Amino acid sequence: MKLFPVRGGVHPDYRKDRTSESAIVALPLPQALYLPLQQHIGAPAEPVVAEGEHVLKGQLLAHAGGAVSAPTHAPTSGVITAITDVTAPHPSGLPQKTIILEPDGKDEWAVLPAPIADPFAAEPEAIRRRVAESGIVGMGGATFPSAVKLGLGTQKKIHTLLLNGAECEPYLTCDDRVMREYAAEVVDGARIMARALGAPKVVVGIEENKPQAIAAMTGAAKATPNVEVVAVPVQYPMGSERHLTQAITGLETPARKLTADLGVVVHNVGTARAVHHAVRFGRPLLSRVVTVSGGAIAKPGNVEAPLGTLVSELVEFCGGLSEAPRRIVNGGPMMGQPLPNLDVPVVKGTCGILALTAGETDEQPPGPCIRCGTCVTICPCGLVPVEMASYIRKDNLEAAAKTGVMDCVSCGSCSYICPSHIPLVHYFNYAKGALNALDRERRKQDATKALVEAHTIRVEKAAAAKKAAAAAAAAKRAAEAAAAQASETSADKQANP
Repeated sequence: MKLFPVRGGVHPDYRKDRTSESAIVALPLPQALYLPLQQHIGAPAEPVVAEGEHVLKGQLLAHAGGAVSAPTHAPTSGVITAITDVTAPHPSGLPQKTIILEPDGKDEWAVLPAPIADPFAAEPEAIRRRVAESGIVGMGGATFPSAVKLGLGTQKKIHTLLLNGAECEPYLTCDDRVMREYAAEVVDGARIMARALGAPKVVVGIEENKPQAIAAMTGAAKATPNVEVVAVPVQYPMGSERHLTQAITGLETPARKLTADLGVVVHNVGTARAVHHAVRFGRPLLSRVVTVSGGAIAKPGNVEAPLGTLVSELVEFCGGLSEAPRRIVNGGPMMGQPLPNLDVPVVKGTCGILALTAGETDEQPPGPCIRCGTCVTICPCGLVPVEMASYIRKDNLEAAAKTGVMDCVSCGSCSYICPSHIPLVHYFNYAKGALNALDRERRKQDATKALVEAHTIRVEKAAAAKKAAAAAAAAKRAAEAAAAQASETSADKQANP
């Protein structure tokens, strides 16, 4: 397949060799699992269990809280000990409502939904419904509910399902290992998702620095002519769905549009494997593969951990910390988020836990911008980071929005390459959050204004109707009085001719 150039990007030290040859190992059941009700984009899940209740593996614990939401299931059998606030795996360190499950050690399964016998003869809606019921979300870190994304085929003509195996973030190798060890499951899940989307073609994009994964996926796909495996250049952020789409199709996604508007839907390889398990065996999403790495980890590796496992137990399983880390990161070093501490749970979007040393973070105080223009050259979105940052520092968010800050994908390439160590992406994330907050407030005000206007119109209509009724009643009374007067006059004339 012909590939197309993608602008900008950087080539960081990938450091994937620390875990790329580490086969996936299953983590033993922890003493407790902490399952947040918000493990996805959208509305939080709503509990359907109570404290003290015994549950079985795969049993529904919380159902989806809205159209864009995802349910949560029990990763093992045990007792619900509490439904309370627990620190979220988020830089804020704020608490969120969490179900705490104490395993009973039996790992006893609940009765699962029957497998869909022939997914390629099933109705697409049946597949989407099964994916939704199984609590599957984007496993690459975005955590958008997968069933909603699969529903794009009902709204737009989708010609390609693009399976994202690029895994361009440094350190992370969980997708690499999933493709190497479970290639057949990934390909089958991709074909099932293509059926749900109505897409006739599946393309798997894998960066060239993963030759074993490319070989494994090519072998698994050789019997299916509509599945093609493509090696793409090693270029961060190739894993961005917009840039992977451009590299493979040559189509650039317009600002504020989706790749689906181009006929392409992108899903992660881990998501495809989860769909395979849900459709073929009725299993909901209960665990995920996590890369545990960084200079402060004694024995880096790839671990399949039950959802709700504390990060501290994951780190301990990998030999613990060999030295005090400068920073603990959830995800990759470029786009990941720092964790407040190790006592937070693994959730559906946790693809990596990195314990980085001071040498790896290379934190230096920012200096003045020297106007070198390097950030402009490497921006994969064609933006002008130096100009946007200047507006944001002056709190001129309107100007920042006009120069495209909302189109930034927060890849961090500009911050990485800046010779003055200016945290440009921090400015952009702040601005996007502030602009989104302003937009929510504006929409809230517009909704309130609309309600007030509707109320005013109703009051005016009611007053007009009341006035009209009063006028009609007065006219009726006047008519009746006139009729009565006329009747009296007529009677008088008859009585006194």
